[in-house]
Amino acid sequence: MLQTNKMELDILIANAEDGYKHLQQMSRKDRAELMYSIASSIEALGDELIQTAHEETNLPLARLNGEKARTIHQWRLYADVTASGVLLDARIDYGEGKNDIRKYNVGLGPVVVFGASNFPFAFSTAGGDTASAIGAGCSVIYKEHSAHPRTSRIMAKAIYDGLKAFGAPNEIFGYASGNSHDVGQSLVANPKIKAVAFTGSFQGGMALFKIGANRPEPIPVFAEMGSLNPVIAMPEFLQSNTTNFAKEYIASLTMGCGQFCTNPGILFLLKNEVSENLKQLIKQEFGSVEVGHMLHEGIRKSYDKSLDLLNSTVVANVVGSTAESRDLPIAVVYSVNATDFLKFKHLQEEVFGPCGVIVECDSISQMEDIISNLAGQLTITFAATKQDIQQNLTLVDLVKNKCGRLLFNGMPTGVEVVYAMQHGGVFPSSTDSRFTSVGPDAMKRFLRPISFQNWPDTLLPLELQNSNPSRIERIENNKRILP
Repeated sequence: MLQTNKMELDILIANAEDGYKHLQQMSRKDRAELMYSIASSIEALGDELIQTAHEETNLPLARLNGEKARTIHQWRLYADVTASGVLLDARIDYGEGKNDIRKYNVGLGPVVVFGASNFPFAFSTAGGDTASAIGAGCSVIYKEHSAHPRTSRIMAKAIYDGLKAFGAPNEIFGYASGNSHDVGQSLVANPKIKAVAFTGSFQGGMALFKIGANRPEPIPVFAEMGSLNPVIAMPEFLQSNTTNFAKEYIASLTMGCGQFCTNPGILFLLKNEVSENLKQLIKQEFGSVEVGHMLHEGIRKSYDKSLDLLNSTVVANVVGSTAESRDLPIAVVYSVNATDFLKFKHLQEEVFGPCGVIVECDSISQMEDIISNLAGQLTITFAATKQDIQQNLTLVDLVKNKCGRLLFNGMPTGVEVVYAMQHGGVFPSSTDSRFTSVGPDAMKRFLRPISFQNWPDTLLPLELQNSNPSRIERIENNKRILP
């Protein structure tokens, strides 16, 4: 595998500085048009992209075509939001006896983006992190993921083709190769880098976070590091929806061979006759489940190691599973009681794959105690009726402080690219729960505010001038002013 050396990294970083300056000199509308150009370049990619990604990741063709469409949508949506100026958060305060103070957001500077193994398009080279950084006016250096290097390079060429078609310099986007940790660590440590986006393991995310935090000039490392995504099945709901819930849960748990960051790895419920029935139905559901190959051999080995640990845990009982196979992983659900769940800490760790753990509680009070000890999550789901919720508001309030997205029924797999999406949760699911990595608000990660005090109107940025020539939404003297 090709490896970017130190001299090449220095050139990439110097180029990224020039690319950042170029983006800062562009109007928002031009930046949006540039993003549309990149989207069109990705859209023009044919079967080579899909087939290459299929060979490198084992993901099915239909899934990859859908992910490609999502990636294109992200670029165009973020472009529209960039053009609107809504994320500038323009604020103007002036009046008799007051200083004239005006504020808006600008891009932080060059950003390093690390690709994710499970989304070769939407969270990798040309994924949402890259799109949101460029939308915020930041140049990007992308660190290639070792699981799909050929796919990454096809996407990188599409970005360069989009830059060329628009007439923008290549320095806006840089590409670092190789599977050595040294490359990524060197990029994060470089003083010219101003932010980092990462999706992956807790160990990898925290290693980069510590480098960013311990620099002479600390920088934000926005790392999404996985989650158990608990589902809490409430009594009234489960009583009347046992069969459908079993189907829905297993379908979500095994979707994509369980390789989603929102995979529902933990199921909390009360131990009673209904829970026993549910376990029997879950066991039956495995008879119709088909699992495919995992993303790559390293993930499969890690998954098998996690299952070995669970199988050696005497308190963990197998509820049901698919048939064992040398070539394919098994999908499996275990059950444990609430006390043992707290006692054995490895039961509270994410297993990346189609594996779930049912935690049976003796009472709602015990469930509250267990969840109060749970680490932060990307998502938590209530499988509940309205009455279930109304009768357990203490539990609901507790859960709100544990996650970034709280679901009422349904399953957490499936993340929509919309303004209201929060894909980022309480630590350790992510390093900063104030931000999302999905949806237009993802651009906020790479923006910072700057105020201008008592500047002549003609010297202010267009977005802050009195006549509002950019026609953006602003708040002026505490009043929202629409264009």
